[in-house]
Amino acid sequence: MTLSIVILAAGQGTRMRSALPKVLHPLGGRPLLQHVIDTAQRLEPRTIHVVYGHGGDQVREALAREAVEWVEQAEQLGTGHALAQALPGIPDEDTVLVLYGDVPLIGLDTLKALAQQAREGGLAVLTAELDDPTGYGRMLRDAEGRLTGIVEQKDASEAECAIREVNTGFLACRAGLLRGWLGQLSNDNAQREYYLTDVVAMAARDGVPVESCQAPHEYEILGVNDRVQLAALERTFQRRQAEALMRAGTTLADPARFDLRGRIEAGRDCFIDVNVLVEGEVVLGEGVRIGPNCVLRNLRIGDGVEVLADCVMEDAVIGAGSRIGPFARIRPETELAERVHVGNFVEIKKARVAEGSKINHLSYIGDTRMGSGVNVGAGTITCNYDGANKHLTEIGDGVFIGSDTQLVAPVKVGDGATIGAGSTITRDVPPGELTLSRSPQQTRKGWQRPKKKKS
Repeated sequence: MTLSIVILAAGQGTRMRSALPKVLHPLGGRPLLQHVIDTAQRLEPRTIHVVYGHGGDQVREALAREAVEWVEQAEQLGTGHALAQALPGIPDEDTVLVLYGDVPLIGLDTLKALAQQAREGGLAVLTAELDDPTGYGRMLRDAEGRLTGIVEQKDASEAECAIREVNTGFLACRAGLLRGWLGQLSNDNAQREYYLTDVVAMAARDGVPVESCQAPHEYEILGVNDRVQLAALERTFQRRQAEALMRAGTTLADPARFDLRGRIEAGRDCFIDVNVLVEGEVVLGEGVRIGPNCVLRNLRIGDGVEVLADCVMEDAVIGAGSRIGPFARIRPETELAERVHVGNFVEIKKARVAEGSKINHLSYIGDTRMGSGVNVGAGTITCNYDGANKHLTEIGDGVFIGSDTQLVAPVKVGDGATIGAGSTITRDVPPGELTLSRSPQQTRKGWQRPKKKKS
């Protein structure tokens, strides 16, 4: 049977107390709904239908690139009503798998097992055994252990509330069967809603086999209703990411103080210190060491690179054997070749720096092409912006730039040139020569500092 997936994402999320729709709140740097869509796509279904309601325009705009069918639930009348909005676009013979936009960590293998049970002809539901089942619907079974229905906690008796096997909401079934049952739903309950869970009792009544499987991990079924739950799930998500990274050969100084809000690929024997934030796509070579309190975003870092404490680096390429920081900022479109040194309080933007060059102290290098073996003194800046346009600075191989130099672009510095400290360079510098610009030094004999007058 062909698989069709329906993701229910229309809830208002009032307990979030936010202008942002609940399913767009981030987990690991991505919207909750994005996690669910990503997992659904890995199942390779024929279609993915997302039922949206509250904040629908925001939801659709945020995930406009996703290959899904958007289905509006204009009135939030319950999960059964929400699923009914998507079924007209699904053939009767398809197996329908129901997911939830605010339950982001459901496992791929768990969903495969659930869908496979439904393909065998019945209704398949995902359950869980919880020590504290408060808030969940309880699974009802007959004396032989067969599932006969689900009762929501608000409608449950005292004896039913004592049941620890709960409904997770995930189910799979042939679309034709679901279509018939959804048409029979009633809202005669405490919530005045059309419960999707009522189809379990209908299936049992009609003699349709009701199968169940259990999620192997409790976190897979945890949803988000408020910011406290979101924070707890964030720590669960980050712990799983950290454990996977360590098993792949990376040492984390403290897994509880590591945040991955994207994807990371790391070679052997990398070390990441505490409070490091990784965003976007980051690739680390072998033997890379990342110091504490760093932000890494969309980077390729070569073998043996050392990044010292408190660096912010984004959209850049760092060559093997380079040393960055502490307190360095590497901005977008920066490319550092092998064995480049970038020191404390140095900012580099849209620059290419060739092999073995050093920019060690208190400097800004922007819109620059720098050769190999260059030494940049402390306090040097490239003046690349004239208030309207950016201009290029070109520095040849083997150049020595003295401290407190300003290179006013557009300007070229020839190979092997030396620039004296304190210079403001506004014209091209010839190769192999000393160039400097300074006011003459003066000494005034006998001069005394002014003194305060006595009152």
